[in-house]
Amino acid sequence: MAKIIFQKPKSLKEKIFHYCPGCGHSIVHRLMAEVIDEMGIQGITIGVPPAGCAVLAYNYFDVDMIESPHGRAPAMASGIKRMLPDRMVFCYQGDGDLAAIGLAESFHAANRGENITVIFINNAVYGMTGGQMAPTTLLNQKTTTSLAGRQTLLDGYPVKVSELFSQLEGSAYIERCMVNSPAFVNKTKKAIRKAFECQKAELGFSMVEILSACPTNWKMNTIDSCQWMDDVMSKVFPPGVFKDVTKATKKAAEVPS
Repeated sequence: MAKIIFQKPKSLKEKIFHYCPGCGHSIVHRLMAEVIDEMGIQGITIGVPPAGCAVLAYNYFDVDMIESPHGRAPAMASGIKRMLPDRMVFCYQGDGDLAAIGLAESFHAANRGENITVIFINNAVYGMTGGQMAPTTLLNQKTTTSLAGRQTLLDGYPVKVSELFSQLEGSAYIERCMVNSPAFVNKTKKAIRKAFECQKAELGFSMVEILSACPTNWKMNTIDSCQWMDDVMSKVFPPGVFKDVTKATKKAAEVPS
């Protein structure tokens, strides 16, 4: 009898992704669905998709989903979680959705310690609307609204969301990951699981920032996009754990009384 070593997660519907070739959204969707299946929380999970490339995420996840206005997912998720505290509630947001129009909602949800999980896709550009400069666009990176590259005097600096949110007392777990290699994909899945486990333990706000390629708007092929993430993007947005209250709790428990 053949042994099944890989199959579609139950928490994903039988739908073909609409994402461009090389885009990381489909990888992240699969990882999230695998985590939901492994934790046995499909029936109690509620997702809030964004405006942007992942606006149709409700077509793919086989869990309860409710669309929010652009940038307002954390506010909506906060209300859902307060009314239904036994549910696992997540937001799925891009860099424009979270770091531009929705920065206030995201920032204050983290500061309040709302017990929700945010999956934040950072591809350093506005994807769906045509490749405009985003809050996370790198210095000198060319976009449709920064033809000469992002300049500090005109456009300011890239917003480092994980570093910023990790300083807030309400945040429990903040990690930045990548999905441009099998090793990084595996690390990202572990981070997503950790974020959901933090919510299950009622520790507060958790967020996983995921660096993702956008070959279409970066004007690169898939291989070059993955290499650019290693050579350039990860130097500006270094992967790593920026905050983890579970480690502090564990260390405190190990101290003799």
